[in-house]
Amino acid sequence: MKIRLATPADVPAVLPMVAQICALHEAWDAAKYGFLPNPAQRYERWLAEQATSDRSIFLVAECESPISQQPGALVAFLVGTIETEIPIYRLQEYGFIHDLWVEPDERKAGLGRQLVEQALHLFAQKGIQQVRLDTAIANEVARQLFQTCGFRRSTIELLAEIKPQNS
Repeated sequence: MKIRLATPADVPAVLPMVAQICALHEAWDAAKYGFLPNPAQRYERWLAEQATSDRSIFLVAECESPISQQPGALVAFLVGTIETEIPIYRLQEYGFIHDLWVEPDERKAGLGRQLVEQALHLFAQKGIQQVRLDTAIANEVARQLFQTCGFRRSTIELLAEIKPQNS
């Protein structure tokens, strides 16, 4: 696989993977990940912006051999951004990995790890000293991957669903 920076031209090939991420997250926790219709299309403009932003890391993995995919087909992606911390902390900016997806047929070959390591390297080149991410509670596989890439647990998010009261 060839890992490279994404371009706006890659966005249409990434959108089906985004749709898969959204469907998986919604299946895990519909209260947390209750998407509006067509979430992948809602990502389209945002992803194109990330592909050209100097405050983003948007990587794609491209198939180089015709064994399982067409040569040049995209089989994975990672998108992260540089975020500004609220002004009460010493740390002013941090990287945030929003999404990582590897097509099921390409998993367990180290591609996810390569994408994460490349993203961490690129964030470091931009002067970023900390990278954060969220994982769904059901996604133990992702947590294990991220922990082997140097991430540690730092917070636990809790969610309460509140039923509206009649006024």
